[in-house]
Amino acid sequence: MSNTLTETSFQFPQQKSVYKGKVREVYELDNDKVVMIATDRLSAFDVVMPKGIPYKGQILNQIATKMMNDTKDIVPNWLEATPDPNVAVGQMCETFKVEMVIRGYLAGHAAREYKAGKRELCGVALAEGLKENDKLPQPIITPATKAEQGDHDEDISREDILKRNIVSAEDYEQLEKYTYALFQRGSEIAASRGLILVDTKYEFGKTKEGKIVLIDEIHTPDSSRYFYAEGYEERQEKGEKQKQLSKEFVRQWLIENNFQGLKGQTLPEMSDEYITSVSDRYIELYENITGEKFVKADISNIKERIENNILDYISN
Repeated sequence: MSNTLTETSFQFPQQKSVYKGKVREVYELDNDKVVMIATDRLSAFDVVMPKGIPYKGQILNQIATKMMNDTKDIVPNWLEATPDPNVAVGQMCETFKVEMVIRGYLAGHAAREYKAGKRELCGVALAEGLKENDKLPQPIITPATKAEQGDHDEDISREDILKRNIVSAEDYEQLEKYTYALFQRGSEIAASRGLILVDTKYEFGKTKEGKIVLIDEIHTPDSSRYFYAEGYEERQEKGEKQKQLSKEFVRQWLIENNFQGLKGQTLPEMSDEYITSVSDRYIELYENITGEKFVKADISNIKERIENNILDYISN
């Protein structure tokens, strides 16, 4: 398990700053370029697990790259190059302080809130009589405020976003349009692979020219939830759990081990065997959603490989 990328400390030419998120590390260069490195860190309930997951960063980066390319005809994005399996390079943007979460089914966080008796989520009314994992009448947008490092993201309504001037009315309208369009395309791609895109989140930024673009990741197992389409209806009718490909299985494992990121709770130990199983699940999602065989990158010296590839890209 030692050959994982859990942190970096590079010093690139023209480097201005470094931001370290829960999973990604972002290096800003002085030519308005951003180098984003997807690590093998695993985050759940806004807590980073102590051990990395082999190939996770590569998987996230390569799925996101493919999905950016598959949606750029409907929504512009920040991506310019991928010089390494774990690395994306793009244009510097001012990030909108909201995550555009969109849900087509009552699952995950929404299902937990519904089970607790709530019938409104982020200002959106939910019908009575829904079961966990039921398809919603139409997709709903349930935004979340982007947390500062270490803090939990929080649900927020469209009304509050506009009232607090977190995003202007004009920009928010565009974010909504882009979110619905991306979810529609993502759902079509998933359906072509025998999957259901249950819910996902999109992040957006604005270039220095004032153009709104899609940033960060898209349709990955960290940002999205997928069900297998085959047997979905039958499992719902029987009240069985859905067969899914997402990070939810990690959250469920943590819940079963009495951890939800709450104060006073102890993070359970992840055995090497369990970590290998998580890696296998990520590879399974990659192959299902892309329809391509996953090719493992050389991880004998991940940091050296990444640094050399980035330096080669910068110098050319």
